[in-house]
Amino acid sequence: MPTQTSTPPKELFSVLAAGAVVLLVVHGLGRFIYTPLLPYLVDDGQFSAANGAAVATWNYLGYLMGAMLAIRWHRIDQIRTLLPVSLAVHVITTLAITQTDNLAVISGSRWLNGVANGMVFVHAPALILEWLVLRNRSSKSGLVYIGVGLGLLVSSGLVTGSADWLEGAERWWPAALLSIPLAWWGAARLIRLEVPVNHHNETGKPVTTPLLDRASIPLFLSYAGAGLGYILPMTFLPLLAKLELPGGHWLLDGTWVIVALFTIPAPWIWNKLGGKIGDLPALKLNFLIQLLGVLAAVILPGDLGLILCAALVGSTFLGTVLLTQRIGRALHPHQGPRLSAAMVALYGFTQMVGPWLTKQWLDGGGTLVSAFGIGVAALAFGLVFVFFVPRPAV
Repeated sequence: MPTQTSTPPKELFSVLAAGAVVLLVVHGLGRFIYTPLLPYLVDDGQFSAANGAAVATWNYLGYLMGAMLAIRWHRIDQIRTLLPVSLAVHVITTLAITQTDNLAVISGSRWLNGVANGMVFVHAPALILEWLVLRNRSSKSGLVYIGVGLGLLVSSGLVTGSADWLEGAERWWPAALLSIPLAWWGAARLIRLEVPVNHHNETGKPVTTPLLDRASIPLFLSYAGAGLGYILPMTFLPLLAKLELPGGHWLLDGTWVIVALFTIPAPWIWNKLGGKIGDLPALKLNFLIQLLGVLAAVILPGDLGLILCAALVGSTFLGTVLLTQRIGRALHPHQGPRLSAAMVALYGFTQMVGPWLTKQWLDGGGTLVSAFGIGVAALAFGLVFVFFVPRPAV
């Protein structure tokens, strides 16, 4: 079995870079690019704001379904096949959307793109984590999520950089063209990783453990709180800034920039902190900081609350993901990819519930700033259940 000392730094870097690249592709060039694109597509007359919201919902639904499919197809040999297929689906659906203004085709493409996104977001980090565990380097696993933060900036740059010379469906071309070489390189690197197909016991039979038990249930519940808590500011923070600030204020666009800038170093910080004090204590601290960030938007209306929310949520939400995934893998070492898929599916579901609850709250006469209280309550719920997660065996 390979050991830490037998893994050259160059090889370690290339594997982590490949993981970051494929997450940049599916999340940055697939999912997050839609946020800065949407105002332009509406102004171009491709569809209305309401239809644009519906298209986003189809993408979220696809993401949830992709994660659920990854629960079914979680074995290493299946990941090696499905990872490049999913990346190919991302490229094809993004190319397809450059060719049409038909709302049904756009919605279907975004749904299928979401399915591919959900599968890659499970499969790539899970495969890399298994490879790292064999080399006693699991503490490096969170670094792959740097690709998500970079994806925020890359997608924003592609949209604003091409805003003046593209229109309508053409606006998807930069994401489509950049996705092709990145997806090809990332998939080619990851499918070559040397990872055993299955864990076996002394009799040669695959080792299996229950997906839900006294150890994993509190972790699932805490992760549900995290998903519901973070999605509210990540969806509505720019809108909240528009409601609270005068026209032309730098925070109208600045809140999203702050989130992006704080997101980029976050995986490295939480990865390092988890290795230093332990993943479980780090996760408790992570929840507390994230909770304070959402709470700031509720109790400190205006510039200060918006800045604190953007900075504290941006610097923590990816840390929640990487720490929880690693704790889950430590609790159930023989079914890491399956546990990861189940958690991403749960996270995806709560991300859909958050905007729905907000709509019900607003329709009932509540304000957007008070709706952020739902996020505060969800993160408090998650923080409580972190204390019921047992410390993984060393």
